[in-house]
Amino acid sequence: MGSFVSDSSVLIHLASIGQLGLLREIFECITVPPAVWREVVLQGRGISGALEVERARQAGWIQVVEPVDAMLLRLLKRDLDDGEAETIALGIEQGAALVLVDETDARAVADLYEMSKTGTIGLLIRAKQEGHIDSLGSALDRLRHQGGFWIEDRLYDQALDAVRETHA
Repeated sequence: MGSFVSDSSVLIHLASIGQLGLLREIFECITVPPAVWREVVLQGRGISGALEVERARQAGWIQVVEPVDAMLLRLLKRDLDDGEAETIALGIEQGAALVLVDETDARAVADLYEMSKTGTIGLLIRAKQEGHIDSLGSALDRLRHQGGFWIEDRLYDQALDAVRETHA
């Protein structure tokens, strides 16, 4: 099984609803590039996710790995921010089984490289399917209200349908 590489948004949003540990439960270990570490932990001091991600690294289930292909990074940084570019580059270099990205541009670039990807909502769906959470609707509601994550009503309904959950 390949590695799992995460961008900042997934870490921040899961932490904002107290669910960062789902990444450990589902994947055991994930990798983040230095730009994601800087954004979440160093620049994000005092913001949701910073302390949780730092503790996860200390516990050994989040690892920071630097991508090495400078030319690929320059190319990716033309269209993506540093964290997204490093996440995609690292995913390519490691032959990642999955990259964890929410942003539309990063998802489109992952598609260009034929990378498997999922985002925060996809992870919550998987967590519900695997029994890690009791209610997807509750998690999505917390994501909307606590995490400030915008979820289109149609996508919210599709997510609930995917796990055969009805509105509360």
